[in-house]
Amino acid sequence: MLGRFFALTAAIGLAVSLAGAPAFAKSGEKALKLLDTDNDGTVDLAEAKKAATAVFDKVNKDSDKTIDAKELGGRLSKKDLEAADPDKDGTLTIEEYLALVEARFKAADPDNDGKLDAKELGSPAGKDLVKLLK
Repeated sequence: MLGRFFALTAAIGLAVSLAGAPAFAKSGEKALKLLDTDNDGTVDLAEAKKAATAVFDKVNKDSDKTIDAKELGGRLSKKDLEAADPDKDGTLTIEEYLALVEARFKAADPDNDGKLDAKELGSPAGKDLVKLLK
């Protein structure tokens, strides 16, 4: 009886993890196609920063060399914006934005190989990074 319980528990755990796997991979694959400019199947920090710079330039509508919560359009929570804003002026410079991108990149790279694959981009940390890059 106990053996069947453990087998059933394992089967349910496997089914739950497999059910989430395609969605996880799918979002990572979409991000990879968007960000992998050298088509090597991964995103490195240079590619992430290039995408971040383009986003910064695009959302900086008033051309004041900073972006605020409104310009970020929900890419960051108020708490995350405050944490990424070392001078506490309520805005991010390009340097502050790129520092945030780098921190999120590192958080999404648990194997520390300096590259993010589709699985890493589809992880919660990867999704947080991708929000800043599109």
